[in-house]
Parts: sequence; structure tokens; C-alpha cells
Amino acid sequence: MKRGSLFAIFLRSFFIHAALNFRRMQNLGFTYALLPLLRERKVAGKEAEEMLVRHLQMFNTHPYLSAPLIGSIARLEEDRRDGDDAAAIAMVKQSLMGPYAAIGDTFFWGALRPCAGILSAGLAWLGWMFSPLAFVLIYTPAHLWVRLKGFLEGYRRGKQGIEFIRRMDLPRISVRVRWVSVAALSGCGIGFLQAGYSDFAKMPGMATAAAVLAIILFCWWLIQKGVSQTYILYGAAMLFMIYSSRGLWLCWK
Repeated sequence: MKRGSLFAIFLRSFFIHAALNFRRMQNLGFTYALLPLLRERKVAGKEAEEMLVRHLQMFNTHPYLSAPLIGSIARLEEDRRDGDDAAAIAMVKQSLMGPYAAIGDTFFWGALRPCAGILSAGLAWLGWMFSPLAFVLIYTPAHLWVRLKGFLEGYRRGKQGIEFIRRMDLPRISVRVRWVSVAALSGCGIGFLQAGYSDFAKMPGMATAAAVLAIILFCWWLIQKGVSQTYILYGAAMLFMIYSSRGLWLCWK
């Protein structure tokens, strides 16, 4: 395939949610992304109709990991020879969309985005006016790289493009990113309390550091006991809100 057509398919993968619908989810966006392939191959008539109908079936995956899957399907469609190949392409598409959705949700929605938000919020509290830019710089390069590299690997290797996703081992990275989130949230919470009307403001530096370390170790112990990092993050946020409301109540009185 020409580079121009390949680039057009990749750009169109960014709009996979543009025609999201409740009946078949991302099917229109997926089919739209593959149209440059039809134009380059000059597919028309019944063959084009069959291909469009095949990809207008229900499809739903994580938007960031749709590009690797679109790359794999584009390669398989380009190499397709007969009806059996068409059935195999549909099977690859249907079998990968679920795992890709789970991996993407776990890493991007459940780990990286909360971590970027916590770090940028901490920078905002420290007075850095470009903290929103920090969120963009932390979050955006990761998903752009996964999109682009995954798309190229998918197109280069076809159905074996899944090896790129497997090698990244995003579930393992998600655990480490959540650790960073827990540590950052603990540090932010201690900083908020120390700066406000609380007992932490009266504590010396070493005592504050010990308190932060104790909270981090307690979070680690909870994770070792099987408690979800999500529950820990929300629980910590709730406790800090309750404690800070105590300070507001004392000020109001």
C-alpha cells in the first residue's frame, strides 16, 4: 500500500468514535478508516459491498488500541484472496477487540490518566501555572506512541501484530503506574494538610516525612492483601476530604 493511503488510514483511526452508536458501537468509524484501502485497490461492485458489510458488523474496543487492530486488518484485507480469508479476517477482528478493550481500559483509563491528573494537580497546588500542560505532556505521548507504533506493527505483521501489544505488557506497567499514583496522592494529601489548619502544620520535617512513609507503606500492605488500587485512591481522597472538612469546620466556628 502507498504511504499516503497508509497515513490516511492511520489518521482516520483517530475518529473511530465520531459515529459511535448504541447498536453497533464503533463499526462506522472502523469502516470509515478502511475506505482509503478500497480506493487504492480500486475495489468496486459486489466485492466492495461485501467488504463494507463485513466491517459494518458490531465492533467495540479501546479507541487507542483500535489503530493496531486497524493496521492488522488492513494488511489482511490487502492480502485477501478468497471467501475463506474473509471469514478469517472477521474472526481475527472479533477475537481481538475484547482483549484490546480490557488492556486499554486498564492501562489508559485506570492507571495512566489518574496518575497524570494527580501529578498535574500537585503541580497546580505548588503554583505552577502550566500544570494543565503537564497533564498533556504526561498523558498524550504514551497513547500517540501506542497508536502509531501499534498501527505500523499491525500492518507489517498482519494477524501477528498482537505480539507488539503482548510485548508491551501493559497490565504489568499499569500496576507500577498505580503505585506512582498512590505515592503522589499520599504526598499531595500530606502537603495539603501541612499547609492548612491541621496538626501536620505543627510537625517537624522528619515527622512529616515519616507520616508520608507510613501512609505509603500502609497502601503497599493493602495492595499486598489484594485491595484494588482504585479503592485505595478513592478511599484516600475521601479520608483527606473528611479531614480537611474538619479544619474548615474549626475555622467556621
